[in-house]
Amino acid sequence: MKGQWLGNYQGSDDGTAVVELDDMGSHYEGAAFAYPKDPKYPPLFAAVRTPDKSDSFRATLRPLPIGPDGLVKPLTWLTEYYPEITLGSDLETEWHFSSDKLRLTWKSNIGTSGHAEIPASQASLPSTYLPEPEITNWDQFREFAVKLEPNRFIFRGQESNSWRLRTHFHRSGRYHLMRFMNEDISTLHANLSSLTDHIFNLNDPLQNAAFYSLIQHHGYPTPLLDWSFSPFIGAFFAYRNLLAGRRTENSKVRIFILDTAWNRDLTRVQLISPAPPHFSFVNPIAINNTRMVPQQAMSTVTNIDDIETYIRHWEQRNSTNYLRVVDLPSLDRPQVMQELALMGITAGSMFPGLDGACEQLKERYFNR
Repeated sequence: MKGQWLGNYQGSDDGTAVVELDDMGSHYEGAAFAYPKDPKYPPLFAAVRTPDKSDSFRATLRPLPIGPDGLVKPLTWLTEYYPEITLGSDLETEWHFSSDKLRLTWKSNIGTSGHAEIPASQASLPSTYLPEPEITNWDQFREFAVKLEPNRFIFRGQESNSWRLRTHFHRSGRYHLMRFMNEDISTLHANLSSLTDHIFNLNDPLQNAAFYSLIQHHGYPTPLLDWSFSPFIGAFFAYRNLLAGRRTENSKVRIFILDTAWNRDLTRVQLISPAPPHFSFVNPIAINNTRMVPQQAMSTVTNIDDIETYIRHWEQRNSTNYLRVVDLPSLDRPQVMQELALMGITAGSMFPGLDGACEQLKERYFNR
């Protein structure tokens, strides 16, 4: 029952509901958010803790408003900013989980009520994006890539074409982003500050984004996705860790191609949580991060587990294609890595330092 549920709710007001739950061993903990359609109502947050791991339960929630700065506010805040709104202090809720949805009902101590049937995330299922049919091997991809409009697209490589576009944070089985921000980031900041030349001020949005990017580039799961403006660097990361034992006749790597028109057409949100569901571009400054520049890096940040379904929604709504994918044979790896090395795209150039240099030489001298 851990996961993310995202959908619509109806009742005294209508809007978008998001539920995020982490597995805490004997129970689940997380958060529920309501983002009303009518701007006269504030968005709401409520902490959720289940009594055990039952699929059905009742719980009393205490909703709090969310300010435009993304911070949870006390109920007294409403008096100044939403004087015409009265918010119940308690919600009596009923929860019923099944494999594909959450059914949720509630009633407040002032008589307001609502209900929602929210689909579960599909992010763990195979991708539904079909590859470009005319690009089936490395030679065709190389020819295709050099003809693309420069700097219009960003690229991301993944070693399996069945994996959906998904952040390392969500792929690791975590969903409660406020917990991540309050616990993980605070602990990381305390422990890593002795190892960096710069002490990051996490209250500064630019430095906060740079810190997230730094830990992402060093392997810590975050709600960021790494991209590159280079299609060939995208290919490098698709093939990089694909060792001989996992390369078969039918297996393929995947390279995602995202049109930066997304950044123009949709509102960019730089908050993670609480924030309405979003998938946004972010371009962190490279503080203590020597990997960003050689990787021609761009990042996206999201609070959504199933990114592909979200992109599909906006593609249909805007009648355009933002995301394309190319699948290439895993058996092409020797040719691809050799050609990329001739272009100067190696572990040594992507990861300046001892680790990258050793990985580059291992690629050269050991048959992978």
